[in-house]
Amino acid sequence: MSLRAAWPLAALLLAGCATSGPSGSPDSAVAMPPERPGETTLDRVDEPAPPRPEPVIELPEPTNGLEAGLRAAAVAPLTQEEAQRALAAFIRSCPKLLARDDASGLTIAADWAPLCNSAERIDPSQAVQFFTYSFAWVELGDGDAFATGYFEPEIPASLTRSERYNSPIYRRPDDLQRASFSDGSGAGRGRYNENGEFVRYFDRGEIVDGALEGRGLEIAYAADPVDLFFLQIQGSGRLRLPDGDIIRIGYADQNGRAYVPIGRLLREREIMAPGTINLDSLSEYLRADPVRGDALMDENPSYIFFRVLEGEGPLGALEVPVVPLGSVAADPAFMPLGAPVWLDMEDDAADGLWVAQDTGGAIKGANRFDTFWGAGPAAKRIAGLMQSPGRARLLVPKSAAARLGAAGNVLAE
Repeated sequence: MSLRAAWPLAALLLAGCATSGPSGSPDSAVAMPPERPGETTLDRVDEPAPPRPEPVIELPEPTNGLEAGLRAAAVAPLTQEEAQRALAAFIRSCPKLLARDDASGLTIAADWAPLCNSAERIDPSQAVQFFTYSFAWVELGDGDAFATGYFEPEIPASLTRSERYNSPIYRRPDDLQRASFSDGSGAGRGRYNENGEFVRYFDRGEIVDGALEGRGLEIAYAADPVDLFFLQIQGSGRLRLPDGDIIRIGYADQNGRAYVPIGRLLREREIMAPGTINLDSLSEYLRADPVRGDALMDENPSYIFFRVLEGEGPLGALEVPVVPLGSVAADPAFMPLGAPVWLDMEDDAADGLWVAQDTGGAIKGANRFDTFWGAGPAAKRIAGLMQSPGRARLLVPKSAAARLGAAGNVLAE
């Protein structure tokens, strides 16, 4: 959410990662960073991943990076452009690397201190050497990876409500809390009702029908409820005002309801055939009959609340701006957030060096990544098509690799 705050578009539509909200539950023993609400890619929209042998995301997965196993891996050749982009992203991540616990158990803050000190001192022209020689390159588990993509959408909106701009974009409500439900069903996000009982929070349909009206929570009003629906799946985006000004918004919280991918519903009901479901086809279906479209969107009870972002953005789970073609979402239970990752995918667009700076509701397990492509039509297109198997190598401090018995990485010839 963070981007989100941020899900794979394609998976979003199909799998149901998108608007599921922050990853750590309130009763979780390990503090986890907030996730991007959403799924994974534009084609995530409702298409299962392309067939491939033993896809990583379908295999039983260990509970953390340590149990997945670590082994030394060969160093891959880097280009100056990708290394410098990754260096800038890594430097931004360093304050978080030095201040937070690594939920994967692979590293500790002291492992990162020498690398962060070096990164801030070196000339950017030395970025290739820095990543090649200063880190241990390792493979997590079998190294088989799967990558999707996400982007930052831009939609028309207004600060004032009108006939055209009539879909509220809400801030996080003060009564949205985490506690144990009065019905004994466990803990989660909810609210206290007039009887003092802790109950589940309003679902999407109730919110759209006005459950939060009159409370001053509106950031702005979207022109198109379908645009707003998909912006919520992505977890962050830009609002383009009538005068041309841009407001950037990011994930603030989620209503605690499970995400239901509408693309999957249409496929299961044989309304849309597999292979035809993507962001454009879903948008067309929702807009063709607004009553039918509203009803379908309400079948996804999850709802995302936003906050206005000042300065650079969008922000990932590390609370630093994510970098187009440089930042990926990963599962922090397996991979240290802030660590560089080398991807070698069947879709060459995703090849290269990235930095894990975000999380996502659909990004679960070892070597599962969601690549960030920025904003604009090209970013939307690439993110929507990105569903690729391949290989991943994680770059970790040599002290961590030595401690875990995987320090002998091999330089490429």
